[in-house]
Amino acid sequence: MPRYRDLFRTPEFTPLFLAGAVHTAAQTVAGLGLATLVFRATGSPLLSALALFGPSLAQLIGASTLLSAADRLPPRAAISGIALCFALGTALLAVPGLPTWAVFAVLLVEGLAASLGGGVRHGLLNEILAREDFLLGRSVTNMAVGVCQIGGFATGGLLIALFSPRGTVLVGAGLYLAAAVLARLGLGARPPRAAGRASVGETWRTNRRLLSAPARRRAYLALWIPNGLIVGCESLFVPYDPERAGLLFACAALGMLAGDTVVGRFLPARLRGPIRFPLQALLAAPFPVFLLDPALPLALLAVTVSASGYAASLLHQERLMALVPEELSGHALGLHTSGMLALQGVSAALAGALAQYTSPRTGMALLALASLTVTYALARAEARAQGPTPVPPSGSRPSPRTDRRRTA
Repeated sequence: MPRYRDLFRTPEFTPLFLAGAVHTAAQTVAGLGLATLVFRATGSPLLSALALFGPSLAQLIGASTLLSAADRLPPRAAISGIALCFALGTALLAVPGLPTWAVFAVLLVEGLAASLGGGVRHGLLNEILAREDFLLGRSVTNMAVGVCQIGGFATGGLLIALFSPRGTVLVGAGLYLAAAVLARLGLGARPPRAAGRASVGETWRTNRRLLSAPARRRAYLALWIPNGLIVGCESLFVPYDPERAGLLFACAALGMLAGDTVVGRFLPARLRGPIRFPLQALLAAPFPVFLLDPALPLALLAVTVSASGYAASLLHQERLMALVPEELSGHALGLHTSGMLALQGVSAALAGALAQYTSPRTGMALLALASLTVTYALARAEARAQGPTPVPPSGSRPSPRTDRRRTA
């Protein structure tokens, strides 16, 4: 079994890992500061949720127009350039007196850039690592996301309390700049993975090709919808409890870190298929407890347990990569990332609207129920597609070929 230390001996993995980790920390710190800034200025749960997750909505536009460039740009230049774009945009968000409409215009531009960045970054990871190491590589990068979110939300909450939301946004801008420098100095110059011109037409053709197979469609839907709905629940942490939102977000990151560690490092290969959907159902199961307005310790426990279910994404990603041609890996992973983040933005908007007309607690419970319903439907569709497992005659032993098919 490959080990984490083997990954860091792989050329270029460490700088890619560090650049991604700092980018996540920047996103976390700046997002919490901006959401708090918008909530204090407007008093709107909807606008607060959109400030934190709204840029994800722009990923849907980027996935439809820009994604063919993910395999057609030099990875180092693209990753460092996108981080620099975020640094400049986030610094602009900290300008005093910036109108709310201008805030969301900047977030739209950042979301478009992010739709391309996910494909470039994950495609480069797939290029750096051997295919059998991809799950472990995604596990350790997801673990870094968890650690950086824990530290980022805790730091962001502290910065807001000690200084101001605007100063917290500026710290995020500085972290984005550091991510750009790490990528530029640490990564090697590589040519694009694919030839030809990037275009909207090529993006649409490749998207249609990737979504044409039912198995790939199910993998994408499993990666997009159930998780996105739960992120919608999390987008209500600020209006649910403005003073302790950073703590709730940190516990969610801790749960995600724990789940990714167990699944990426210790889960046997034979269990990965059967556990995908039950683990994903764990995402939504604890959230109805918020209807009871639980005490803080119970709320933190529910959020931590829920977030461990995000580890199911590792298993769905592994399944997707087994179904995708090598030359389309960057585009395929970019489509996954953009679709996932777009659904997160849609869910955040839906959650904010529900909270606006009901309450944050009710919005969380309704989105959790929707997530469970979609997970159940996808699991049933997957089971029907695979068909019933053949039962050997009494007293006989299954052939190796039948056994391999059954456990695949």
